[in-house]
Amino acid sequence: MMLLLPPSEGKTPAPDGAAPLDLGALAHPELTERRKQVLADLARVSARPDATTALGVSEGLADEVARNTALRDAPSGRAAEVYTGVLYAAAGLATLPDGAAQRAQASVLTFSGLWGVVAPGDRIPAYRLSMGIGLPDVGRLATFWKPALAEVLDARAAGDVVVDCRSATYVAAWKPRTTGDRAAEWVEVRVLRETDGKRSVVSHNAKHTRGVLAGHLLRREHEARTSEDVLKAAQELVGSVILTEIGSGKDQTLIEANLLDGRPRGPRTLELVLA
Repeated sequence: MMLLLPPSEGKTPAPDGAAPLDLGALAHPELTERRKQVLADLARVSARPDATTALGVSEGLADEVARNTALRDAPSGRAAEVYTGVLYAAAGLATLPDGAAQRAQASVLTFSGLWGVVAPGDRIPAYRLSMGIGLPDVGRLATFWKPALAEVLDARAAGDVVVDCRSATYVAAWKPRTTGDRAAEWVEVRVLRETDGKRSVVSHNAKHTRGVLAGHLLRREHEARTSEDVLKAAQELVGSVILTEIGSGKDQTLIEANLLDGRPRGPRTLELVLA
């Protein structure tokens, strides 16, 4: 199984005194030279007076952008602890028991505009950069990373099931092949909410729900090896309270999990329905 995650927008810096970044120690060291290019380009942009505008963030994040100028020397922590937010909290990626943590290290990839991809145990500094941004030297990041990620990930995914919890911005950087000798079973995760018999796509709660599914896939006894295994794992959660809404206090329960066929060369869709 390969489990693909987006990064969290917010990052938790490693404590002062932690070891600095070692680019060569990150997963898929074949990406090191491209990582160096993005690091250098990001540092230059982040030192500009218009850095927040150039990086598409608010002025309130100026301190986080300023950190981008010295990432090579900044303290680094496990990606599972640096990435925080709704999905990561729901998955409990930073606190997995040993067996599940080993499975996560082997199967989870977090996509990143800065690193391309990282594994949960990779040590990285906190940074601010979206895959949807273009930098002066490397250009649009999804376009920059696409050929390099295809080269390393197509072979890794071949014959496996790829569970995709990413947003569209990060899907643009790499799409698993679904035909040919490097074909994989590609399953995207979509979350719906049923209200008064009508179903609609949800956004914020979708991150939490995808995180719950990710944590369950990593903790369960048997690893998913096919799309049908992924469906079975999701159906094990049916009847569970996935979240309690802030404000209303209403529980959202998973009432249904379905696996739908997609377009030719596209993913199948694991549809999770909350009510």
